[in-house]
Amino acid sequence: MKILVTGGAGFIGSHVADALVAAGHQVVVVDNLHTGHRENVPDAATFHQVDIRDREALARVFEQEQIQAISHQAALANVRASMEDPITYAEVNVIGSLHLLELAKAHGCHKFVFASTGGAVYGEGYSEDGSRLPFTEESWPHPKDNYGANKLSFEYHLDLYYQNFGQKYVALRYPNVYGPRQDSRGEAGVVAIFTAAMLRGEPTKITGDGKQTRDFTYVEDIARANLLALESDAVGIYNVGTGVPTDINTIHRILAQLTGYTLEPEYVPQPVGEVRATYLDSSKARRDLGWEPQVSLEEGLRRTVEWFRAQLAQG
Repeated sequence: MKILVTGGAGFIGSHVADALVAAGHQVVVVDNLHTGHRENVPDAATFHQVDIRDREALARVFEQEQIQAISHQAALANVRASMEDPITYAEVNVIGSLHLLELAKAHGCHKFVFASTGGAVYGEGYSEDGSRLPFTEESWPHPKDNYGANKLSFEYHLDLYYQNFGQKYVALRYPNVYGPRQDSRGEAGVVAIFTAAMLRGEPTKITGDGKQTRDFTYVEDIARANLLALESDAVGIYNVGTGVPTDINTIHRILAQLTGYTLEPEYVPQPVGEVRATYLDSSKARRDLGWEPQVSLEEGLRRTVEWFRAQLAQG
């Protein structure tokens, strides 16, 4: 199958491209290199430097490459920035995504797999008795930021295209994904930010009290979820997380042990839009896609530190 991976030069997208190539698929990568890096693209993939907001350029890719399926990873994904610049975020995450969906329909694509978000779509999951957690696909979505609202909006577009035009889709609601190739700047998560700072001996910062919990899932597990979704007949929304809540203080402590870091973190005010707790029930993905995470948190963090250490050694 010839599969288009948008954002395929980025952190998650490049791992998806690797998994698809390894499975024997033909891979075409589209990325504007805003946060992605050309060297992340697998040698076996065809690369086009295109912004998904450029419909004409995207259309040329579809016509030239004869795309059969899509793994849509490209997005602006910084929660805080989405609150400061909602228009640009909507232009990329909603309008750009609709360009792809229209082209998928026009070219008869077999499947459209979309990188959605668990934490940002479900919003505030915290309750004193924990009754709302973990989130299932039946949990009521309630985004607290524009990024999550963008992702939820496009999920609705996917479903209405399925109902009206028969365009098959899977929306994968991601947890907090971490691992090699994650940039410690820009849209990075705490694992990449902490690891880079610790290896350089720089100060680290934790927002709030650090007791907020997340579902940390290794990037290769997420890449495999995309492969299984593309190859399956499943249609709909699927959580893909470990189902294990881990607080930020714990992540900092484990990474400090792995890196030999001895400084205490600085605690700073929690920003607007940040949820208190979120983790995902992925039993539906286990049942329908045959997916479950394989890499433990400790092993994933160890691999991540090794990668960052090697990058630092290379200068």
